[in-house]
Amino acid sequence: MPNLRSLHRFLLVLAAAVFLTAASTPVQQADPGRYLNDIKSLAAPEMEGRGAGTKGLTRAEHLIEKRYKELGLQPAGVNNYAQPFTVITGARLKSDNHFSVQVTDSKKELKIDQDFVPFSFSSSGQVAGPLVFAGYGASADEFHYDDYAGVDVKDKIVVVLRYEPSGFVEKSGNHGLTRHSQLITKAINARNHGAKAVVVLNGKLGDGEEDMLTRFGSVSGPENIGTVFVQVKNAVAESWFQSAGKSLKDVQDQINSGTKPASFDFPDTLHLSLHIDIETTRATVNNVLAWLPGQTDEYVIVGAHYDHLGRGNFDSLAPSQIGQIHPGADDNASGTAGVLELARLLAPQRGQLKRSILFMDFAGEELGLLGSAAWVKDPTRPLAKAVAMLNMDMIGRIKDDKVYIGGVGTGSTLKSVLEQAQKETPFKIEYSAGGYSSSDHTSFVSKKIPVLFFFSGLHSDYHKPSDTWDKINAPSAARLLDMVGNVVVQLANASDAPTFQVVAEDKPAAGGGGGGYGPYFGSIPDFGQTENGVKFSDVKPNSPAAKAGLKAGDILVQFGDKPIMNLYDFTDALRRSKVGDVVEVKVLRDGQPVTASVKLEQRK
Repeated sequence: MPNLRSLHRFLLVLAAAVFLTAASTPVQQADPGRYLNDIKSLAAPEMEGRGAGTKGLTRAEHLIEKRYKELGLQPAGVNNYAQPFTVITGARLKSDNHFSVQVTDSKKELKIDQDFVPFSFSSSGQVAGPLVFAGYGASADEFHYDDYAGVDVKDKIVVVLRYEPSGFVEKSGNHGLTRHSQLITKAINARNHGAKAVVVLNGKLGDGEEDMLTRFGSVSGPENIGTVFVQVKNAVAESWFQSAGKSLKDVQDQINSGTKPASFDFPDTLHLSLHIDIETTRATVNNVLAWLPGQTDEYVIVGAHYDHLGRGNFDSLAPSQIGQIHPGADDNASGTAGVLELARLLAPQRGQLKRSILFMDFAGEELGLLGSAAWVKDPTRPLAKAVAMLNMDMIGRIKDDKVYIGGVGTGSTLKSVLEQAQKETPFKIEYSAGGYSSSDHTSFVSKKIPVLFFFSGLHSDYHKPSDTWDKINAPSAARLLDMVGNVVVQLANASDAPTFQVVAEDKPAAGGGGGGYGPYFGSIPDFGQTENGVKFSDVKPNSPAAKAGLKAGDILVQFGDKPIMNLYDFTDALRRSKVGDVVEVKVLRDGQPVTASVKLEQRK
């Protein structure tokens, strides 16, 4: 008679092996039809492009929540499945906006949207004073050109031209306009020179081109640039130049002909008075969170953002189509539908996986990773129990079986897990070790959680109304979901969780260290910090910032002689620096000022 104790032990081991084999992949394969139907629903006209603050985003939220309820997944938010947070959605002009021009004893009131319009990131308030013409408003050391040389604009109103001197393109060797043509750059430069208001003119127009005012809200900027910033029509400003014995056309031609400044003070008889009244608009939006319990309270996160651009505004890459619905089928209905499909496949394994699964659908990603940043700031499950975060952002347009997977180096076992899962797929995978990029997994890397980022690549429909459901490659996306599901189950059942690993260097994060422009600094901004400095959600290891002793949580308020109020200021200051410069910076750390010397390096 066999040893019963040994037989019992053998049967237990065999049962465990059978269980682990059965749970090594989702019960079923992803269904391309179901997946595509979810994308159709999320990208439908009634979803209004899922812009922050729209009814369409709320409808998408309810669709996701309803699905989780139907699958029997537990709520994992603050209010049931929802985790609310507040975002800035834009700005609106209030009723009290005035602009008057006084020449000697004659006074004229300008009409808003007909003669002038404020920019949405202008300061509010009342300003009055004399005028200075400062050419294109450019200070371009690389071209030995400065419109502010020889004129004093402190506490005055500066008049500048749009675009830049024609010689800049030739001198730069580029075919397009340089950064000095950007409106935000002009505003920051004028403010840093002490101007209390800036008036922009279109200036010289092309054949058949109309002197149009910029639509309010159509230009990207911070909540408040720190100075009054408006646009005025050429015809209105022409009389100002005449009062100085000049013409707008002749002055602009003079600058362009020699790429030399032609700045001057307008006569004292000319006086402007502006009262600008702008209100920042905000909305409460929700992350949607659902929990599939396992045998322990450790968990794997499966996430995607479900918001998009609404009707475009300044984020649209189709400026002529701003106002039309941007459906965001690939960005990121494709990732959201992927989360829903994986939830459907994994829901039957309730209580069977070793670790739990937290399904996350983020709002506010298009505004700067705000949903994921809100969750890691106030997590609804203990951060220490998260073993990995898998993010899917734009997985619906796989071409030639090519898939990009980032974050592979952030976890000790991630590469081997992926290689095991890849055995069943036809994909040609391009791996990236680092976990920083312009999507929600970046928020988790800053909290030392291993991440994987699944992405099928950019395309010509990105951020345009043409990103529609009919262009989705559903069969290939479904095969990718099978692979992602395999990875999820492997991580959920592994005896040991992956250990977080610091990736010393990788492709710079979009937005990191000043938006990827200029020399390398190495900070990762907290996009939830909208003014009064730039807060670092993380500092990349071995970067100039790290070598100078800067840390996550520091708030940058000074860069050299430039005050830093927001990320746009930081970007501008960094662009004006050179590789090898040693910059004295000031940060606030726990409310106390700390100074450091940062030696800027070449981007890799």
